[in-house]
Amino acid sequence: MTAASPESDRLRAELEKATSLVGAARRLLATGTMVDLAALEGRVRLICDGIAGLPPETGRSFRAVIETLIVDLDRLDLALRDAGPYADGRWSHGTEEKAGG
Repeated sequence: MTAASPESDRLRAELEKATSLVGAARRLLATGTMVDLAALEGRVRLICDGIAGLPPETGRSFRAVIETLIVDLDRLDLALRDAGPYADGRWSHGTEEKAGG
């Protein structure tokens, strides 16, 4: 196992933030609040790009936490589908609020 680099530490912190955003989005959705997923989409893209740029051994160390995030995102997707019509990843009823903000 390799020592944690500043980049891998930063990516782990970003993963924690992304997980928090997913949870916030699900909570807002449960109250009928419109959810803006733009911040989450951008954060996940940066995380994936960052992990792809790591040495293979270091990148593999992220596997479990990425799999957990994927499960959380799948649950959010199901919640959005169950909630009703939405377009472009945005809940179309209720008041608008950003996930995590």
